[in-house]
Amino acid sequence: MFSIKLISKLKKQPWYKWVIAAASFLMVMICLGFCSSTKPLYLSVITKALGIERSLFSINDSFRFITTAVVNLFFGALIAKFGTRKLIAAGFLSLCASMLVYSVADNIYVFYIGGILLGMGTAWTTTTMVGYVIDRWCKEQKGTIMGAVLAANGLGGALAAQIIGPIISGQEDGFGYRNAYRLTAVILFVVGVIVVTLFKDAPYDEPAAAVGKNKPKGETWSGMTFAECMRTPYFYFAAGCIFLTGISLQGINGVYKAHMNDVGIPDDFSTMVVSVHSLCLAGMKFLTGVIHDKKGLRFTMIICDTAAILMAIVLAFAAPTTGGMVCAMAYGLISTLALPLETIMLPLITADLFGEKEYAKVLGIFVSINVMGYAVGAPLTNLVYDIAGTYVPGLYTMSAVLLVVAVVFQFVLSAGKRRQTLAIGESAK
Repeated sequence: MFSIKLISKLKKQPWYKWVIAAASFLMVMICLGFCSSTKPLYLSVITKALGIERSLFSINDSFRFITTAVVNLFFGALIAKFGTRKLIAAGFLSLCASMLVYSVADNIYVFYIGGILLGMGTAWTTTTMVGYVIDRWCKEQKGTIMGAVLAANGLGGALAAQIIGPIISGQEDGFGYRNAYRLTAVILFVVGVIVVTLFKDAPYDEPAAAVGKNKPKGETWSGMTFAECMRTPYFYFAAGCIFLTGISLQGINGVYKAHMNDVGIPDDFSTMVVSVHSLCLAGMKFLTGVIHDKKGLRFTMIICDTAAILMAIVLAFAAPTTGGMVCAMAYGLISTLALPLETIMLPLITADLFGEKEYAKVLGIFVSINVMGYAVGAPLTNLVYDIAGTYVPGLYTMSAVLLVVAVVFQFVLSAGKRRQTLAIGESAK
């Protein structure tokens, strides 16, 4: 009772935003680190143990991403009605249920059910929720703080690879993944209790009903209404770029360990690449936020898009030779500069291009579009494998797609800048 009263008292303090940031960091570290970053560790093991084709198994990801996309379409309405704590609690419960369903699955259809639950859970505990929470609680150095929080994904992935990896591969009958899923469910439950206890729906000086109506101090452009967004052509171009980026990055990142194993790279080396990738991803997400705050959105997008194009190319050259293994490790490093495009950059793109007026609604839609790309990317890449017997043609194709996206998005940024400058000029009259 005393501890509950103490936490309630602390939640009223102006510095409590840092507790919210820390709780968000912990949430991302466990939810994305253990439920998403470890996905490449399961793919080849589960499909071999159950005799399932990889393209069919990857439809599990499609169910997950479609569910996340649908749920995020209503993110603005859900957050206004239930608040952050209730949605986060529901998210953790959904993730626990998903891991337990995966642990007992013995056919592809049960995995699909787990994918639906996983999609609901990640919708309420990861990018969209963190983007909303940080935007609401931290009005200064938003990119840096958001980058620091979302960097937890990399740390969680590195931790999970060391804990879950040996469990997955440690059972001779190939079913060690069941125990890995069960352990993940326990970890999620414990962390969920901690996070929900610490969270608070609104900042200490903001009424709970003020959802989505904040205007940062010093800004002369508050942004567009949703109706204005729908009438703006570059809104649709931005959405298209986000969709194609989701297809490509998820299609590549979801299969990189399986591809390394397919071409003959030793399992212990490919697992080390997963760990290095996860650790570096943490630093690169933080660095991306810092670069955004100092150099702006355009410069940051050029860096991330260039890395995205290169990551597919170097992965295609991975092989069990000295040069090929250098390429494999290069993928682990270069991809960490590209993957912020599907996490930290989505809230920053939303805020920079469309402002604060309808931030929660636009962010929810952009994340939905992004994960719809995930739903297409995973089975598409594995379908290429089933047809060609290798991921290489798909990797080259996605590199070309990412190049087109990088060019188009530069025009989107120019159009957004003109619109914002015009709006500021009109408001000054």
